[in-house]
Amino acid sequence: MIDRPRYATPESLPDILPIFPLPGAVLLPYGRMPLNIFEPRYLNMIEDALANGRYIGMIQPYDETDERQIADGTAIYKIGCVGRIVEFAETGDDRYIVSLEGITRFRVADELGLFDGYRRVTPDYSEFLEDLDDSDDLSIPVLQNREELMHAMQRYFDHKGISADMDSIDEAPDTILVTSLSMSCPLDPRDKQALLECPDTFERGQLLNSLFEFAIQEGDTPAPEGRQ
Repeated sequence: MIDRPRYATPESLPDILPIFPLPGAVLLPYGRMPLNIFEPRYLNMIEDALANGRYIGMIQPYDETDERQIADGTAIYKIGCVGRIVEFAETGDDRYIVSLEGITRFRVADELGLFDGYRRVTPDYSEFLEDLDDSDDLSIPVLQNREELMHAMQRYFDHKGISADMDSIDEAPDTILVTSLSMSCPLDPRDKQALLECPDTFERGQLLNSLFEFAIQEGDTPAPEGRQ
């Protein structure tokens, strides 16, 4: 059995969540995401998070082509993922290197005013309480046809010129495999949002397989965007 560290219960999650809008970067429960923080507003955010439970919300801007929208409080997707800072290092050139562990998804119920330059939201966790279920055994297979996904992944990697540690991929349990591929593959931000919003690993694996095949056959034309 593979244990899953948990740091949160529904009651312990923050009522006010700082958010880091970042196009193409999707955090999922069980996933790990490294961040290189250098903007003053996000340095402030990390310092405040370290003093208050270590939670920040990763969320994508809806229009990743318009940098103004990232800053002025408009055009973010409605669903993101709470991450807890599990590793932290300060560099000699005023940067923070952090690692987030995905805890649970959330829906933006409301956006609050800026605080120290960064954005904050009121999160609603009620749709995603299963993300906090610590009784899951991650070693249990959940994919209907893992071999089909692995074949599509390998073809996608060849198509993109991606090299990977196939031994580690082969050994990864289904949930870790699907989570890692969903987060790390260079898919369109809209496709990544759709993966985030899948109800479970089984459906996420099915969508991931389709996205791999679609990218190969259609030259990376984006699939339909995630829901708003």
